[in-house]
Amino acid sequence: MTPHRNHDPDIPAKMGFMTRLHAGLGRMAVAIAIRLRRPVSLGVRLLATNEDGEVLLVRQTYMPGLTLPGGAVEPVETCSQAAVREAFEEAGIKTQNPPELFHVYLNRRLADRDHVVLFVARGVCKVKAPNSRLEISSADFYSLQSLPDDVTPATLARLLEVFDGVPPSEEW
Repeated sequence: MTPHRNHDPDIPAKMGFMTRLHAGLGRMAVAIAIRLRRPVSLGVRLLATNEDGEVLLVRQTYMPGLTLPGGAVEPVETCSQAAVREAFEEAGIKTQNPPELFHVYLNRRLADRDHVVLFVARGVCKVKAPNSRLEISSADFYSLQSLPDDVTPATLARLLEVFDGVPPSEEW
């Protein structure tokens, strides 16, 4: 089977038609909201590892697959603060040190004005359960050697960039 030309890198290829349709409609709604509210959107993701070198991945209730925790940057915070806040809200983790900036990506799949800033934090620890089960259904650490099958393609690409030295893409 040949991959669909416009396959979304945030949706695992194995997902069924209805799942892809649901995700596509959700993305369309977000893209419309971005265009109506802001000329440019700015989001963050945090690639966090614990002391055992396992990577933190979250499962969102509104999108298929496992991804890095993250979200929008609020008007009163820095990108770094937003990454730490989002990881705490979505996964209940605390960083030992400030996260390091890794790269800035353009995310054309969401909107042609969406940018994602990726940070890396090592040695994080879980301190509480996630704030909301409405947005995140699970948040766990996974060994890089045995990642689940439904890690999104974009997340896999970020892991290769950070851990295997693959040159960062310009696009999410």
